[in-house]
Formats: sequence, structure tokens, C-alpha cells
Amino acid sequence: MQPLRTNRPVTADAKQPRPAAAGGLRVRLIVPVLAFCGVLTAVMQTVVVPMLPDLPEQTGSSPSTVSWMLTATLVTSAVLSPVLGRAGDMYGKRPVLIGSLAAMTAGSALCAVTSDIRVLIAARALQGSGAAVVPLATGMLRDVLPRHRMGSAIALMSGTVGVGAALGLPLSSVVVEHADWHALFWMTTGFGLLGAAASWWVLPASPARSPGRFDVPGAVLLTAGLVGILLALSKGADWGWASLAVPVLAVGGVAVLALWAWQQLRCRAPLVDLRLAARRTVLLPHVAALLTGFAFYGNWLATAQLMQAPKDTGYGLGTSAVTASLCLVPGGLAIVVLSPVSARISAARGARWTLVLGTLVISGAYIGRIFTSENLITITAGATLCSVGTGLVYSALPTLVLEAVPAAQTAAATGLNALMRTIGQSLCSTAIAAVLTQLTLDYHGTATPTLRAYQVAFGLAAAAALGAAVVTLGLPKPASEPLPNPVTKPTP
Repeated sequence: MQPLRTNRPVTADAKQPRPAAAGGLRVRLIVPVLAFCGVLTAVMQTVVVPMLPDLPEQTGSSPSTVSWMLTATLVTSAVLSPVLGRAGDMYGKRPVLIGSLAAMTAGSALCAVTSDIRVLIAARALQGSGAAVVPLATGMLRDVLPRHRMGSAIALMSGTVGVGAALGLPLSSVVVEHADWHALFWMTTGFGLLGAAASWWVLPASPARSPGRFDVPGAVLLTAGLVGILLALSKGADWGWASLAVPVLAVGGVAVLALWAWQQLRCRAPLVDLRLAARRTVLLPHVAALLTGFAFYGNWLATAQLMQAPKDTGYGLGTSAVTASLCLVPGGLAIVVLSPVSARISAARGARWTLVLGTLVISGAYIGRIFTSENLITITAGATLCSVGTGLVYSALPTLVLEAVPAAQTAAATGLNALMRTIGQSLCSTAIAAVLTQLTLDYHGTATPTLRAYQVAFGLAAAAALGAAVVTLGLPKPASEPLPNPVTKPTP
């Protein structure tokens, strides 16, 4: 891999010493506060899942309408990750990050005070702004931390995605089972206010900036293209894949993204530097992110449904939603425990090999689950191993991206990487939904997925993880030179 160029311009702020170089309570709290915010945003993504079966009756809406509470968050998350990442690179990561947290918290507060499904969907769309927090935080860690702390901090920050997902499901299941669902959103509102206040008090200004005008036409075109594609993927099963809306949205979205790419290549200050993104050292981590997003999401989609399947099916365990979600908690804890281990592997062997190791662990776990999906212990062990591999992968991906892009483009580049993971998750949701609805048995007049359906789903996830490993092996070996300090002056 070619080392980063150090002859790029630096702003006046970038000439100052790194804020984290000095001691003090605020400096020591930078990583914990950012990690808390990352976990919180992941919790917001999954917190609504256990309440979906009851919301149609409680809101007087149809199940397809209620499902928009997930779709709205998915779409805005995908759109805002690269858009707000670019804004953070231009105007400062701290204000954009705090603004994202504030918008996410406002959405949670709206959910807490209403049962109107239209307001709930709009509020959940607002909560999608929180998806930009992790890319912005990753870029901020590169800007403000000394070199010896960056690896472990980025690994921990990346792992918050899995930790939040693991904690959000059981938390929401317990609250929904024992209290009114509005209480759950009051709780997340309180956590959101805490995260925003702590970020305002603790986080320093990021020194690296990328001056220029914000690319409004690029943001509009990217939004339109992604909305079309993601709506086609996420709502195709509900609308019917043969319905006219699905191909129109999908083809229209692709056409708009092609127009967006043409516009980006001709823009002086593009939203996404496509020439940089097309380099092998940047492109392949994005492809790996898409494939591992697919593999990661299969664990969450299939595990809970498998455990809650009735015992009479011959394979199901008949557990409650709370028990099913609790089996995912060990995986979330494993990500936290292994984050320093993944950082050490990357430091010793390179992030490339950490990513390969993680994808092989994920693939091996899914292959094992194909043959051991009828026992609580083996299901929990398999889900935990999937999370272990995911933790390794998600710690390595941002490191690879940071090694390949200038400091002034870190948030935009990691935001694009997060977007690719989101698209992978959408593809996974579509593929697994198709498998689970096609391979079914008749259970008391209800079409229920067969064990074979789950085995096929695990096989698809294993293949995606193996594909990510192959893609990663295509990356060049890293240069022997360490990454340059992103805020030091160029040497003459």
C-alpha cells in the first residue's frame, strides 16, 4: 500500500498540537464518551424490533405500515452516513457529531410522546441521523489521539455497532414485556441527552479540515438514488417483487446514482472523491464491508426467529423473545473484550490479516451452525462466534480505510464504508426473507420456515464472509512506513 501523502495543506487549527496530547479528565473521557455514543446509536437501530408485532394494534395501523418504522431508519441512516461524514470533514466533526446525536434524541422523544404512526415513522427517520456518529467518531479519533492509542480506540469504536445491537434487543424485549413501549423511548431519550451533553463537554475540535463548498447537488442525487434502491430492497417482499413499483424504484435509483457519479467526477469539491474511492486500497475495503454487512446481519435476523420457532416443528426451541435476544448478549460482550486483541493483531500483522481472520471466523461459525441448529447451547455458541468474527472485521475495516485516505477525508470515507455495510444488510434482509418464506412447512395452517430454510440462510452468510476474505486478500501488502501524523506539517 502506498503511504499517504504528507504534502497536503493543513488548516490553521491543524498546526496546533493534538488536543489529546495533554492529560486531564476530559482527555481520558474521549474514547469512553465516543464508545457510549456508538453503542447508543446501534441500540436505536434495533430497539423497535421486539415491539413490531404489537404496534399494529396499538397504533391502529397495518403491519406493512408499521414496518416503515424500520425502513425509514434504514434509509436515512444509509443516506446520512456519507453526507454528514463529508460535512464533518468540512465544518468540523465535533459540531456535526453533536448535531447528529441531538437529532437522534429528538426523534426518540417524539416516539415517546405519540402513538400516531405517521409521527412515529417521521421520528424514526430522524433517528437515522445517529448512523453518522460512528464514522465521525472514527475520524475524530484519528485527529485527536496520539498514535499509540489509535488502534485500540478505533477497534473499540467499531465494535460498538455489534455491542449496541446485542444489548438493544434484550433491553427492548424486557421493557416491552413489563411496561408500556413508550417507556422504552423515554429511556433512550435520557441516554441520548446524556450522550449529547457528554460529547459537548468532553470532545475537542478536530484539527483536520477539508475546506470548500458543500456539494448540495451531489447530496440530493445521492439521496434520491439510495432511497430508490433501498426502498426496492426493503419493501419488495411487502409490495410483491412483481409489482411495478419495485423495478421502477430499483432501476430509477441505479440511473440516478449513475448521474450522481458523473456529477461527482466533474465537481471541484465532491461529496465523495470517486477517484480516490476507485483505488484498490479504498475500493476493496468497501466491497468487503458490503459482504461482511450481509454476513453480520444474517446472525441477528435468523437467530431469534430460529429459537422462537415452536417445538412442534421438530427443530424449534419455543423460547420467548427475551430469551432469544439474550443469547446474542455474549457476542456483544465478546466484541468489547476482544477489541484490544484485534488492535494488537492489526499492529503486529496488519489490518488486512485481521479482516481475513475475522471473515474466516464468521464463515466457520455459520458452517458449524448449519449442522448444530437444534440446541440452545450450540446456537448461542455459534451466534457468539459470529459476533467474535464481526468484531475483528469491524475493527479492521476503518483502519484499512484510514490508511488509504488523507486525514481531511476520513469521516466521508468511513461514512461511505458504513453505507456499504448498510447496503449489505439490506441485501441480507431481502435474501433471507425470500428463503424463509419459500422453504416452509404447514404449522397449524401457518406457513413456518423449515430447518432447511435456516440452513440455507446460514450458508448464504458463510459464502458472503468467504467472499469478503477473498476480496481482502486482493489488497496490497501495507507499506513498512507508519501512517504520517495527520496534523503535523509536511517535511521539506
